[in-house]
Amino acid sequence: MQNRFPLWKNVLIIVVLGIGLFYALPNLFGEDPAVQVSPQRGALLDKSLEIKVKNTLDEAGLTSKRMGAREGNFLIRFNTAEAQLQAADLLREKLGDDYVVALNLAPATPRWLQSIGARPMYLGLDLRGGVHFLLQIDMEAAIDQAVERYVGDFRTTLREAKIRYLAIDRDGQAIRIRLKNASDLAQAESLLEDEFRQLVLSPDEAALILEARLSEKEQREIKSFALKQNLTTLRNRVNELGVAEPVIQQQGEDRIVVQLPGVQDTTRAKEILGATATLEFRLVDTEHDVGSALETGVPMGAKIYRDRSGKPVLLKRQVIVTGDQITDASSGLDQQSGTPAVFVTLDSVGASKMSDVTRENVGKPMAVVFIENQIVTKTVDGQTVEERKRVEEVINIATIRGRFSKRFQITGLDNTEEARNLALLLRAGALAAPMDIVEERTVGPSLGQENIERGFLSVIVGFVVVLIFTAWYYKVFGLVADLALTLNLIMLVALLSLLQATLTLPGIAGIVLTVGMAVDANVLIFERIKEELLNGNSPQASIYSGYEKAFATIFDANVTTLIAALVLFSFGTGPVKGFAVTLSLGIMTSMFTAILVTRMLINWIYGNRRVARLAV
Repeated sequence: MQNRFPLWKNVLIIVVLGIGLFYALPNLFGEDPAVQVSPQRGALLDKSLEIKVKNTLDEAGLTSKRMGAREGNFLIRFNTAEAQLQAADLLREKLGDDYVVALNLAPATPRWLQSIGARPMYLGLDLRGGVHFLLQIDMEAAIDQAVERYVGDFRTTLREAKIRYLAIDRDGQAIRIRLKNASDLAQAESLLEDEFRQLVLSPDEAALILEARLSEKEQREIKSFALKQNLTTLRNRVNELGVAEPVIQQQGEDRIVVQLPGVQDTTRAKEILGATATLEFRLVDTEHDVGSALETGVPMGAKIYRDRSGKPVLLKRQVIVTGDQITDASSGLDQQSGTPAVFVTLDSVGASKMSDVTRENVGKPMAVVFIENQIVTKTVDGQTVEERKRVEEVINIATIRGRFSKRFQITGLDNTEEARNLALLLRAGALAAPMDIVEERTVGPSLGQENIERGFLSVIVGFVVVLIFTAWYYKVFGLVADLALTLNLIMLVALLSLLQATLTLPGIAGIVLTVGMAVDANVLIFERIKEELLNGNSPQASIYSGYEKAFATIFDANVTTLIAALVLFSFGTGPVKGFAVTLSLGIMTSMFTAILVTRMLINWIYGNRRVARLAV
């Protein structure tokens, strides 16, 4: 009996191993300290930005390793962390508020590898370092905002229905409407019941007061919306930081966990996450001249804003709709003119207000105002001081061409990029409710590096001990198993890189377990071969029987472990999921290397010749 694989099977195994080696390569190149520049509020990522960045660095005598646009951001790589920090400070000062400048670590993988999709695997917070935030949403504030909106809506609704009232006041979360007589009370109750079915109305006929409260269902919906909206907003803001594999997830009913692996600039991350922003639609005051307003004073009912270029704009004080009444926004092209446009969808209350205002102001301009409350950290006399800063700017002015309904479009935009940015701001630029950072933990790069070193040391020690023992005990077969074990680790790293999975400390534990299981498979095979030899079988027949008979046992053991790993992945979170990923992938690679690769190597050594005895 001659043990040998057909040629196609050998070629297939070698090709798979070659692809594995190729995709594991990017992990050898490490990371470059980098500065990432992200445009915001309509700023452009074009050639002029590159020239401005280059001139700024040249004037300061800083040399960059490489720079260029990447996934909607501009990335500048440096050779040292010192140059990185200096460049970040200079660019923040030079570029101003139109761009977010953040420190980052960029993979140093060569371009030829990147061009075919070969990238290093991600490292989790515990390995790479970074920041962990626990954010508490102020749900009471979300309820208060909703109640405040209903106060305004009641005034408008009653005024339009010509129902006279004495006053509309708030008492906690209750809204009290004082009416003049019993007839007005009955009419107001009937009207508000039809218009605001989500509210609970309680008339007091003796005191001529109609009290309205949010129903339990409405309160739950407001809180649920606030949580979802804040999650969406945080995800968009984290994108500005260019963080790979961030963790942004709900914890309980009113908390959000944000983990940013690899973020070095924790202060900047805190500023971006903690900023609160909203949008307002206002009519442009066309009755007065903005130049005169600047010289002689702002007329009654108007206010001066500035657009992104700093040009003053006179707007009416009355707010038509705010950002929290926008349920959806998307960019596209106007079907009539083919120009860039943003399609906006409002909730029922916002749609009613917008419809009334636009009906009366066709042909007049309307502005979108972006309002953001930022927390800026400064160093004063060696002390870190946080200052609150309010940014109000007009991001778009468009002409009203007809009565708006629940869904309308905004035109007059310069390009499709501006349309996309505006849609993003409208859709997720505003937090539905304010948030406080209740827990902040920083895993420093040194601690992360220590975790990496200890984790990999445990893998290397376990790996080397197994290699020595296997080679000593099983001789030639042991050396073959050692080579297969090495290839198994390379294949596992390649798969993690190819799938862009995140490696964490529990993931390293999964790798160590995989090493043990891979050796287990070879031990089963080799012991079976020994038994066959002791039974008097020829070496070739023993090799054949050893692999064939051990396969079923190896397959059963690995399949049951794989099922357990899949269950862990399905129901686990965070570290448990990371462990399950490396364990699942490790089982598949160990099956491949322990059975097919070792069989191929043994065939090459013993397969095509007469063998008197086996070194096993």
